Amino acid sequence: MSSDEQLSGKRIMDDLKKEGFSNIFSHTDSPGAYYPEHSHANVTCHYVLHGEITITSGGNTRTFTRGERFDVPAGEIHTAVVGDQGCTYILGEK
Repeated sequence: MSSDEQLSGKRIMDDLKKEGFSNIFSHTDSPGAYYPEHSHANVTCHYVLHGEITITSGGNTRTFTRGERFDVPAGEIHTAVVGDQGCTYILGEK
C-alpha cells in the first residue's frame, strides 16, 4: 500500500468509526479472488483503495474501483469477484 493510500486509509477508518462502524481493518485480495454466495450477520462497509471488485447482489452487478464505497446490508446474499490487479479495501462492520 502506498503512503497516499495509508493516509487516506486512516482517514477512512476514522470516518467509519464516527459512523458507528467497528472491527475496521484493511484487507487485500489476490487478483481473481472469488467469493461465492454468502451473507454477513452485520452491515459491512467496503471502501476501495486500490484495484477493483465486482459485487453481484439482488440481480444487480456493479464494479467498484479506487475511491468508491459500497455497503452490504446484514443478511443480504451476494458474490464478489476481484479484478486483475487485486483489490485493497477498508472493511468495517456495524
